[in-house]
Amino acid sequence: MSKKETKTGFWSRFWQICKRVFLILFVSHLVYVILLRWVDPPITITQLTNWVQGNGLNRDYVDRTDISAQAMLAVMASEDQLFYEHSGFDWERIQAAMRHNERRPNKIRGGSTISQQTAKNVFLWQGRSYVRKGLELYFTFLIETFWGKKRILEVYLNVIEMGRGVFGIEAAARTYFKKPASRLNRQEAAMIAAVLPSPKRYKIKPLSNYVAGRSRFIQTQMSFIAPLPGVQELLRSGAPGTY
Repeated sequence: MSKKETKTGFWSRFWQICKRVFLILFVSHLVYVILLRWVDPPITITQLTNWVQGNGLNRDYVDRTDISAQAMLAVMASEDQLFYEHSGFDWERIQAAMRHNERRPNKIRGGSTISQQTAKNVFLWQGRSYVRKGLELYFTFLIETFWGKKRILEVYLNVIEMGRGVFGIEAAARTYFKKPASRLNRQEAAMIAAVLPSPKRYKIKPLSNYVAGRSRFIQTQMSFIAPLPGVQELLRSGAPGTY
């Protein structure tokens, strides 16, 4: 066999192996995404990183029927008011954020939807690289396809960081208000939602001026979006909470 034939045979076997590895990885993560439609995600990269950095890890996953509808409404009002109707991406908001960041590069504004934030926090790591952003778009498409809005909102409220080392609405409710997430009222839910842009910086206990002011704004927005049929459909899957 000539050197040319040997080289050709090597590259042929190499590409066959690459295709098999790619197929295995693709099927594996697709199965994993579908499995998480019903199973709570294990520890995430963000949670593990926080624990390694010494910030602690306080979390307690709960079903959406054990999450106050006020908490659901608060995060939609704060983070993504079109969550109930978009397909995972709010392109106008993303473009607005890009224009803002071009004008003020020292004060970056995010344009991610709840779906995108869920994909990032469950499957990926924190950061602003193009690779991570591309993967975020891909996983957002998958969870919108296989999970649906109710499951996305449930997982989001269970995995998102809501304070230093505090992950999920149940841990936040018990840490800040000594009650389960199912009993959060409107004001308490808005206060928790107010820290989401920077949960390690903004404080509920003791209450910072920013969180106090931001929570009042969120409560106003909650009143605006609450009557919308799409929002009402999502809220019916949660616990009543209190006003």
